[in-house]
Amino acid sequence: MQSPPLNITFLGTGTSSGVPMIGCECLVCTSTDKKDKRLRSSILVQSASTSFVVDTTPDFRYQMLREKVKKLDAVLFTHPHKDHIAGFDDVKAFTFLSGKPMEVYANTLTLDALKREFYYIFTDKKYPGIPEVNLNIIDLEPFIIGDIPVIPVLVWHLNMPVFGFRFGNFTYITDANRIDDVEKEKIKGSDTVVINALRHKKHLSHYTLDEALALVHDLQVPEAYFTHVSHQLGMYDNINSKLPAGTHLAYDGLQLSFPEVS
Repeated sequence: MQSPPLNITFLGTGTSSGVPMIGCECLVCTSTDKKDKRLRSSILVQSASTSFVVDTTPDFRYQMLREKVKKLDAVLFTHPHKDHIAGFDDVKAFTFLSGKPMEVYANTLTLDALKREFYYIFTDKKYPGIPEVNLNIIDLEPFIIGDIPVIPVLVWHLNMPVFGFRFGNFTYITDANRIDDVEKEKIKGSDTVVINALRHKKHLSHYTLDEALALVHDLQVPEAYFTHVSHQLGMYDNINSKLPAGTHLAYDGLQLSFPEVS
């Protein structure tokens, strides 16, 4: 599928507790470097005519204000954990301004969680001021949001199925510690991949930095950025300076651009 030129903005690159973490006085949490300040992980995907976010974190409202986002056509969800859905109510600002419901794309597991957590949005008698939404159930079949083709990539967060997504030659994966070989084939050929890299020590449901680096080598993608980072990984400058060529720590506000793909 042809993909238009895309701009990707990292709205947040932190793990569920964010960085700094409440009450922590470690070197990372007390750092004055802006690149050590991490909101919960999410990206903004934009073409000339289409704009959507992947996940609505607890920081969604601030992320939209910081990036001065005036128009949002859709929300695409990876999975139902709270740090990826908690800001969902704030899409109401966009639906009020546009006069149209927000298009929401998620698997049934995530849609069920949204209906539980934000039950008032889906009741028959709707309270004034709630978000207007249109739910779209997705599976592993490719689909299109506006003029942007989307290829879902199934990854595993321990035993939970999570969706990564490929947009043109850019692939975004968060909250994973395993990817089946058949799904890896969907990622190969990307120019850039984003992968979660929580910390150095082994984790139950997230890739470590070493595991993420090994995955990048396996996928043979030339450029990689690591996200969903905890304070346990270390200072941005220290870690980033030691990474192999072509690999980088992502940071909040980072913007990447990609040309049209035929």
